[in-house]
Amino acid sequence: MSRIGKKPVELVKGVSATISGQTIEVKGPKGTRSFTATDDVTLSLENDAVKVSPRGTSKRARQQWGMARSMVENLVIGVTTGFKKELEIQGVGYRAAMAGNVLKLSLGYSHEVNFDVPKGVTVAVPKQTEIVVEGIDQQLVGQVAANIREWRQPEPYKGKGIRYKDEYIFRKEGKKK
Repeated sequence: MSRIGKKPVELVKGVSATISGQTIEVKGPKGTRSFTATDDVTLSLENDAVKVSPRGTSKRARQQWGMARSMVENLVIGVTTGFKKELEIQGVGYRAAMAGNVLKLSLGYSHEVNFDVPKGVTVAVPKQTEIVVEGIDQQLVGQVAANIREWRQPEPYKGKGIRYKDEYIFRKEGKKK
């Protein structure tokens, strides 16, 4: 039995959920999100909590049970607190700045990199060497942060590049004389 799937997802104050068939829509202070579950699970609303249960005992039904419950929990977290990824830039002359809806990155290339911020995500630059990506969709926030990081991934010799705030870069020793 799924340990994750057994737990109901509590709806905190200010959050409402509506279920129609296999689709659940969650509304909260930060916005509205929806998720369509597969036919292997059943979604039900009981006592201000969303309960997910499998429709059979097949392996796929048990897999979808825990996954669907996690997706519903991510909807609730997204519309209440939101998701956040913090990036930091390391390197001489590497910096970031926001200009409207465009993130301008100076990363040692011969040109400045312009990154268009997609809808549903907000990008802030508190310092020239810090980037904060926020939104209500966990997948979109993570993908935008990964796309920004992709422009200059941290290298193992000097540690220069764009990294996640809590990321550890395994450093290598250079050539020996």
